[in-house]
Amino acid sequence: MLAVISAAVAPAIALLSFFYLKDKYETEPLSLVVKVYIFGVLLVFPIMVIQFGINEEMNVPSFVEAFFVSGTLEEFFKWFLVFYGAYLHEEFNEPYDGIVYATALSLGFASLENIFYLYTFGIEEALVRALLPVSGHALFGVIMGFYLGKGKFSTGRRKKIYLTLSLLLPVVLHGTFNFLLVSSTKYIFFYMFPFMIFLWWFALRKVRIANTAITPYTNPDAKTGI
Repeated sequence: MLAVISAAVAPAIALLSFFYLKDKYETEPLSLVVKVYIFGVLLVFPIMVIQFGINEEMNVPSFVEAFFVSGTLEEFFKWFLVFYGAYLHEEFNEPYDGIVYATALSLGFASLENIFYLYTFGIEEALVRALLPVSGHALFGVIMGFYLGKGKFSTGRRKKIYLTLSLLLPVVLHGTFNFLLVSSTKYIFFYMFPFMIFLWWFALRKVRIANTAITPYTNPDAKTGI
């Protein structure tokens, strides 16, 4: 069991460390990052219950399962917990902070989910899980956090647009990821490989943009690319 837990959690911790240390200006307090990570771990239980109930009671097609039962449900609750657990916190004081906290929560979720999966299907699945679902959760978190960070330091209509994108884009990307995963089993790497390259490119671009500014208040001339 220890080997399963180690293999399941190690990729998530490595990815979280990578994005945590990418913070160019001020690293976030570990206590808050760990708290948000634990929120993500605990979120697995209600999500599993809801998904199990939906799949047992309704015969949902793969598209609905990918975009709504998984994508929308998981990303909405992640967004909700990041918003009320970190976004409103005083430590959320620069755009990159959104990336740190959303990624922490997403990887907390991915950690426990991965433990259950490897315990059920075997530790030999660890590498594929690390490269696909665990990385996917991290990258959805980066994108969610980027737009939460943009929204935090914007006002009016722009704030609403960024907060909407902080939920909408992860839902669409997560749904697409799951749909490709379940509908292209035979040619999974043919479809998933370019999609994952795109996700990494997109997420790392957001990391770079978020690190070009501290806040509009301390650096009003900072770049704010979309």
